[in-house]
Amino acid sequence: MDSLHNPWAISELHILIRLLLALVLGGLVGFEREQSNHAAGFRTNILVCLGSCLLMLLSMYGFAAFVDEVNVRVDPARLAAAVITGIGFLGAGTILFTGKSITGLTTAASLWVVSAIGLAVGAGFYFAAGVTTIMVLVTLWAFNKLEKRYISAKKEQLLKIKSYDVSKTLRGLNELIASKKIVIRKLQIEELRDEGHSDGDLLQMYATLPKSEALLPLLDQIKHLEGVRWVSSE
Repeated sequence: MDSLHNPWAISELHILIRLLLALVLGGLVGFEREQSNHAAGFRTNILVCLGSCLLMLLSMYGFAAFVDEVNVRVDPARLAAAVITGIGFLGAGTILFTGKSITGLTTAASLWVVSAIGLAVGAGFYFAAGVTTIMVLVTLWAFNKLEKRYISAKKEQLLKIKSYDVSKTLRGLNELIASKKIVIRKLQIEELRDEGHSDGDLLQMYATLPKSEALLPLLDQIKHLEGVRWVSSE
């Protein structure tokens, strides 16, 4: 049956073309994610896009034999809606809460968009799928560089300082923080003990650095403050 005259039929050649296109478009997005060393990389994005395309094809053409049945109502969008809902569980697995920040949101969003690209290819929306893929790549690559350079938010750092004379260290640290306009959200001082004897103090503070301030030079300056044994950052 010719698919040009029957909207419920599609040739095997067109099925192959749509699946291959879904593989290519999903692979392009996946390649960018793989280059950035994200959890959902090359193969994951291909599988998501390919699977979404197959389910869209199944939803549109897989039940063509029942179209003329009186008591059967065919809805081509039903499986597509299920894909959009189900992909949320896969995307949620890429989101991590580390205690200070949340990571993986962009990867989760890219998986959701890749599934939509696969559905679009499966439905025959080639132009929309291709344009969306280009826009996704621009967003992930070009906008990422733009964000890091101009509009990235100030990141909070957890600084740990071990001191054998906490009063002297705090005086020097206070001057350093004031001169560099560093914002301290939380400061905690804990006495360290070794076999019942004092082994100095551990200072832990959550600090937000200005965009112009590099972390490594700051750590080096803290290290040379009076009373400091070592300093680390997370």
